[in-house]
Amino acid sequence: MRFSLYFCVKESSRLQKSLGNFKTMSNEPTPSEYAIWIKSLKMKVQNAQNKVAFTINSQLLELYWELGRELTSRQKDRDWGSNYIDAAAKDLRESFPHIKGFSRRNLYAMRQWYQFYAQEFEFVPRRVAQIPWGHNRLIISKTKDLQEAAFYVSEVIENAWDRDTLEIQIENDLYRKVGRAVTNFDRTLPEKQSELASQVLKDPYNFDFLGLENDALEKAVEDELVKNITKFLLELGKGFAFMGRQYKIEIGETDYFIDLLFYHVDLRCFVVVELKAGKFKPEYAGKLNFYLSAVDTQIKSPTDNPTIGILLCKKKNKIEAEYSLRDMTKPMGISEYKLTEIIPEKIKSKLPSIEELERKLEESETEEE
Repeated sequence: MRFSLYFCVKESSRLQKSLGNFKTMSNEPTPSEYAIWIKSLKMKVQNAQNKVAFTINSQLLELYWELGRELTSRQKDRDWGSNYIDAAAKDLRESFPHIKGFSRRNLYAMRQWYQFYAQEFEFVPRRVAQIPWGHNRLIISKTKDLQEAAFYVSEVIENAWDRDTLEIQIENDLYRKVGRAVTNFDRTLPEKQSELASQVLKDPYNFDFLGLENDALEKAVEDELVKNITKFLLELGKGFAFMGRQYKIEIGETDYFIDLLFYHVDLRCFVVVELKAGKFKPEYAGKLNFYLSAVDTQIKSPTDNPTIGILLCKKKNKIEAEYSLRDMTKPMGISEYKLTEIIPEKIKSKLPSIEELERKLEESETEEE
């Protein structure tokens, strides 16, 4: 991609040199005019880079699709066995020594990738061609069907996930968590807002990154969530902006404190999050409804949508949760969260060490090249 972008970088460098002394010109732009103008130029360069990157990635995946088709055909139609893949990897590497991607392992991955999608598609699916090869390999190796794969492909495109983030979300089984929370959104929000809000909530949330055990107290969980706010926002999902913890609201002559307050950019509303270290109790919903009324009255602007509440509990009974929300007037959902499970010592002794994992990773990267 670098050589394809040479013209962009060269032109940008020349432009910067020519503008370096713009203050000496007779008709000088104001600093704000120049800032707006240069920002637009940078956006043009960035758009060009993105287009080139997309084109290169799309062409690469089309090549891998054809290679996967050929490898499948030789085994299926001509019954070639499996040694032909090893031979093909060797010959391709010798003929194209400066191109990575022709390792034995990668050729097997191409064949697997082609077979995964070829059951329904004749050519590379359009959205699949928009994500990098490493993401594609990860998705087909860890998903069970085309519907699940399509979900993660869409999430990568919409959220610009890197490979590590994608792997975390697959390991956390995001596909089966989305829309699982108990909510009353269908009765308290307009249809479009209700659908989006339901997609935003998950059940359960995975707080394994906190390093806390299951008997951790509520304050300890809240403290660690705030300390690890970046990871917490990643687990919550796209669109959440953190507004504060123990957010004070004054009602009458009494001060109340909301555990965690967020604003959701896509939903265009405030989100109140209340943490409970134990099992869900019906009275929790009443207290959350009270907080939502306060936020709608004191903080929400006329252009914001109704505030949404999320109750995060260690455990919940689904029927109790549904009954508790049935007559609530404010939109809210109830989800569970999970902390670190204690690993038995017998199992711990069988787990690989950090050094062993690093060595395996280095060997894997060498083989892929």
